[in-house]
Amino acid sequence: MFLYYAPNACSLVVHIALEEAAATYELIRVDFANKGQRAPEFLAKNPLGRVPVLETEHGLLTEVPAILTYISLAYPDAKLGTFDPYMAARLASFQAFLSSTVHVTFAHYFRPERWADDECARKAISLKAVNTYAQNFRMIEEHWFVGPWVMGDHFTTADPYLYLMARWLSRIGLSVSSFPRIEQHLRQMSARPSVIRTLKQEELEQ
Repeated sequence: MFLYYAPNACSLVVHIALEEAAATYELIRVDFANKGQRAPEFLAKNPLGRVPVLETEHGLLTEVPAILTYISLAYPDAKLGTFDPYMAARLASFQAFLSSTVHVTFAHYFRPERWADDECARKAISLKAVNTYAQNFRMIEEHWFVGPWVMGDHFTTADPYLYLMARWLSRIGLSVSSFPRIEQHLRQMSARPSVIRTLKQEELEQ
């Protein structure tokens, strides 16, 4: 199994989940600085030119929520998911929220050219994204987060996903200290061996 990744990108979520599952895999770094994501050989794996891509014995998988579902089902002993119908739906709902809303808001800040051609419009989009990202985290803090982990006492694939989104707060000019419960979660995640190993492998700071 191969994980195509870029440091501190959303592939970090999958990387942590693979470590939690004690999966056997190899890392293949996609060099974004030199537009490796636009190379023909990578576009053949994901035409969108994005990470993560997980190459399994069955075929290629893209999109973080889908890959997390695969890992939780392929490695049931790791107990990264749940077989309770309601809780499984809650887990899927939260991960969909992170993927379709929180991550997209972050993209509006760093990639406004995807949504506007006019330079003034791009600046307005980036500025608005900061406020919207904060609103997203207020909703997580008050509505989604159960504690001590996202879903409660049970650590799931939602936890590395929230961890990465929280790491990105500082990149968008926000402080995690504004969200005390998420700040505590960030500290808990930073202490997990899987996270420590992943950050070391990707040459990232805590």
